[in-house]
Amino acid sequence: MANITKKVSWSSRGDDSARGEATPLLNGTEEVKYTRQDSVRTRPKEIPHNEKLLSLKYESLDYDNIENQLFLEEERRMSHMNFRCLEISRWVVCGLIGVLTGLIACFIDVVVEQLAGKKYSIIKENIEKFTEVGGLSISLLLWAVLNSALVMVGSIIVAFFEPIAAGSGIPQIKCYLNGVKIPRVVRLKTLMVKVCGVICSVAGGLAVGKEGPMIHSGAVVAAGVSQGRSTSLKRDFKIFEYFRRDTEKRDFVSAGAAAGVSAAFGAPVGGVLFSLEEGASFWNQMLTWRIFFASMISTFTLNFFLSIYNGHPGNLSYPGLINFGSFDNDKLNYTLYEIPLFILMGAVGGLLGALFNFLNYWLTIFRIRYVHRPCLQVMEAMLVSAVTATVSFTMIYFSNDCQPLPGPPEKTQEDNHLQLFCADGEYNSMASAFFNTPERSVISLFHSPPGSYNPLTLGVFTLTYFFLACWTYGLAVSAGVFIPSLLIGAAWGRLFGILLTYIPSISSPTWADPGKYALIGAAAQLGGIVRMTLSLTVIMVEATGNVTYGLPIMLALMTAKIVGDYFAEGLYDIHIKLQSVPFLHWDAPATSHWLTAREVMSSPVTCFSRVEKVGTIVDVLSNTSTNHNGFPVVIQDAASDEPGKICGLILRSQLIVLLKHKVFVERARSRLSQRKLQLKDFRDAYPRFPPIQSIHVSQDERECMMDLSEFMNATPYTVPQETSLPRVFKLFRALGLRHLLVVDSENRVVGLVTRKDLARYHLGKHGLEELQLAQT
Repeated sequence: MANITKKVSWSSRGDDSARGEATPLLNGTEEVKYTRQDSVRTRPKEIPHNEKLLSLKYESLDYDNIENQLFLEEERRMSHMNFRCLEISRWVVCGLIGVLTGLIACFIDVVVEQLAGKKYSIIKENIEKFTEVGGLSISLLLWAVLNSALVMVGSIIVAFFEPIAAGSGIPQIKCYLNGVKIPRVVRLKTLMVKVCGVICSVAGGLAVGKEGPMIHSGAVVAAGVSQGRSTSLKRDFKIFEYFRRDTEKRDFVSAGAAAGVSAAFGAPVGGVLFSLEEGASFWNQMLTWRIFFASMISTFTLNFFLSIYNGHPGNLSYPGLINFGSFDNDKLNYTLYEIPLFILMGAVGGLLGALFNFLNYWLTIFRIRYVHRPCLQVMEAMLVSAVTATVSFTMIYFSNDCQPLPGPPEKTQEDNHLQLFCADGEYNSMASAFFNTPERSVISLFHSPPGSYNPLTLGVFTLTYFFLACWTYGLAVSAGVFIPSLLIGAAWGRLFGILLTYIPSISSPTWADPGKYALIGAAAQLGGIVRMTLSLTVIMVEATGNVTYGLPIMLALMTAKIVGDYFAEGLYDIHIKLQSVPFLHWDAPATSHWLTAREVMSSPVTCFSRVEKVGTIVDVLSNTSTNHNGFPVVIQDAASDEPGKICGLILRSQLIVLLKHKVFVERARSRLSQRKLQLKDFRDAYPRFPPIQSIHVSQDERECMMDLSEFMNATPYTVPQETSLPRVFKLFRALGLRHLLVVDSENRVVGLVTRKDLARYHLGKHGLEELQLAQT
């Protein structure tokens, strides 16, 4: 074995002894002081709050197939018919993903509607009772208590049982599809907590939506169904065994994310484009078809079951959790002169989105530093819930914006219209914005006739809801930011439309309906916060059911992205950075051509010989100071101290399976081994390979030898040490690699490039900057 160490470790397990100490940068630039006293004060395993850090606890997925002898033998044994059956299995899995995602969406929708309906009817009766006799403070208290109770349940299960289920889950799924193994992100427990958490947070009246978490839920469903077993429940159904590897699993997760978008918005094409734009690094035509199939099945399933729930079985007019309603062409036509106005609205959306992200960034840093204990997280969620109820009640109480009740009394009962101090036959307009689920408020802003809201009501609502939504995103609850963003944008968009009618020179009836400005404002605000363009345009067009507004929506979203990017990054990118995830963007930094593989790589590298001593392998795997995950296999020249010539690459997970099954040369010779190790043994151990500490190796076995020839990848990707960083980056990202070997002119291993080595270079304010690696 080449007895060499490595100056920077890359690992999925944090080293406790190193926590709190700085890892020196390779170019010797200023390092962040992270003292032991800081680590005592803060919670262990705390997410680093310095964005100049890059965490070593995240691993890459093995998207590239490990082409060892076992894999090649299996592939060669398979006939054309076997491959056809596998293709059919992939379609079946995608269909199952669509059905289950649709069912989960239906369950969430029905339960939220029932809970929220019950809550609002209790509060409404209470308010109507106390409006006449006085004592409305009791109504406020009831509202705050009901909200806090629901949110407390949702927050407790997230904070104490599965913290990864907090938020929308979109940043984590983005990272997973980018090739980063985020711990626990696609577990069954995460799904259960996510679903229950989002029901509690939406029904609890927080400024959140249930659409974002559907994407995470779809991804978890896909990861579980595609494996044909549940590791959490310890049940193996002995199906889809071929798909038990990162390559297949990740493709199915991208289908699950798309099915989630489709179920949330009734937008199958938008779902496919979301997976393409936000997630998957690798794409092909058949994958696109399968993802579209999963999305369509998801929408259809939700449609079908909601039609039964609403008493119209077979009437498939409920395409998504949020349906923006139909926009009539007659009412919502637009002229060429309005296009500059739509672009202006896009710019406003970009500015407000950048402000939202900036405030949320500093709020998140504060939470990481001071609100890291689960009990504090639950208390903060309850506080936000109570404040939201109090602010809503105060706004409704002091608003004198009374509007005549639309339609028959049954309809008004259904829409939670509050009369409060208004005259008979009228309702409080502010209440229809605050005293409702966010989805209903969005539809009200889009479709209420002109004159339903006065400008002051909309202005005050926009301001208060903006800060409430900003404060809410990042709490320890399962919640999305899509609907709050749409609601903020719809409010100021409608306000913009109303203000246009006050311009005296304009008398055209085109300006009369502020609903279309509410739609463009909603798109601009959401684009300004999350910075999606292509998929969001299609999602909005599909959700409105009207392609007429495709151009204005696209222009508003593009402008919002351009303006927003000038001031701050998108919300999901900010949260990915704050978690110190080694996320690889589409291209290497623009000014990185002067860097070569020799300067980027980690070296020296721990290598093994083709036939290696078992004791040596166990010692290397047990070394907690390094925790390497990939080891070059070399042919070592006994007479030379120089690095050996490359002949393959073997992973930690493979070595652990070999040690577990005691695949030693001596046992093979003495015929002690029962059978030849198969690829199935590696698939059965995937994805939770046992730690090296759990494998017992006796003193005699330590002296045995292990032949790695059959199990190593004999054709790993290599690059010469003079290769430029952009070229290394392109090869690494396009092929979804985990390890890229760097060799000299004589094919000797001189270094190893991993995800962290590439992700730590990025363009900062002062040109190309290098992030610090830290064991967090």
